[in-house]
Amino acid sequence: MAGAPIIFPRGREVVLGVSAGIAAYKSCDVLRRLQDHGFLVTVIPTESSLNFVGKATWQALSGRNVATSVWENSSDVSHVSIADKADLILIAPATADLISRLAQGRADDLLTTTVLASSAPVVIVPAMHPNMWLNAATIHNVNLLRQRGMKVLEPDTGRLTGKDSGIGRFPETARIINEVLEVTNSDAKLLNTKVLVTAGGTREPIDPVRYIGNRSSGRQGLAVAYEALRSGAEVTVIAGDTDYFELEGARVIKVQTADEMRDAVLAELPANHALVMAAAVADAKPNKGSIEKIKKDKLQQIDLTLNADILAQAGMMKKTGQVIVGFAAETSEDNLELAKEKMNRKKADFLYVNNVADGAIFGSGNTSGYLLSSDGGKEGFDAVDKHVVARAIVESISTRLEKVNG
Repeated sequence: MAGAPIIFPRGREVVLGVSAGIAAYKSCDVLRRLQDHGFLVTVIPTESSLNFVGKATWQALSGRNVATSVWENSSDVSHVSIADKADLILIAPATADLISRLAQGRADDLLTTTVLASSAPVVIVPAMHPNMWLNAATIHNVNLLRQRGMKVLEPDTGRLTGKDSGIGRFPETARIINEVLEVTNSDAKLLNTKVLVTAGGTREPIDPVRYIGNRSSGRQGLAVAYEALRSGAEVTVIAGDTDYFELEGARVIKVQTADEMRDAVLAELPANHALVMAAAVADAKPNKGSIEKIKKDKLQQIDLTLNADILAQAGMMKKTGQVIVGFAAETSEDNLELAKEKMNRKKADFLYVNNVADGAIFGSGNTSGYLLSSDGGKEGFDAVDKHVVARAIVESISTRLEKVNG
């Protein structure tokens, strides 16, 4: 792998604060539904809340380490590092005590310290006994938090702990998620969808130290994978040679050669709703690789064999209801006509074509080109971030899946 690390933009990080109410167990479902919508979740339970739901549960569900004290991993300055990457802080449930401490601006545990250190929006989900919710002190504290710009949900009315009933019930998960989506402007277009993405170039070995490859960094394919994750999809990335990347939430399969990528794509394709074939697969490979380094004076000629056409094979395998997106890197002036012909010949639903003359596009964070559709559509992009194209591809996949699957 070469080049600068691929840094993905923020936009799907939620801190889930959990305080010490019996409704803490319901936040387990909230966590799962946040993940369904493509959010990555860091849980900060208060020490007392662990009497209701233990740390091991939160770690298992979130897939992340869980801290409850500012003194855990103190060298990382947890409250600052967590606060810096948070796009939303959701506190569910929020007890009367926690609401009081937030209103006072206290920072006496990891959760309240993180809230004070963050500029992210805060959504508070109260859950408590009716008398506590209706107490003048709680009413004052809630109004104060709302005046500061925090979103405080009204609790539901219904059965509470024991035989009690009234206002103060933890809201239904769907209502909480809707509030989160509204605050974060997130739309899980690919919820319950599996997307397979290929990224990077392939390396075809000549001998133990040399190979045939290309200049692909994998940035465009990885941008598509990231945007699909943000849209709620379950994403598998088949990665060849790419710049270094970390893509939390995605399943990654590493390959080297075109044959390895073909085998992985054809094995994974049946279980996925969409394939985005963004990898720059080498067109050819040596007829015969050498297990020993070839001497320089023996390198005058290398006999080549064409690699399998993975996109074409995937198109032949495509089932009704599946969507395939292809890519084309062209250098000629008639690249649009060549791309349309390629899209139709390989049974792709969409194809993104860009002009890579003079080394453009490869390794860059920007791209220019056209996203073509099998129904005649064409969307142009001029020197835009590759995530802009990735979002357009995700939107196109979502629209086509909705169309073909009703």
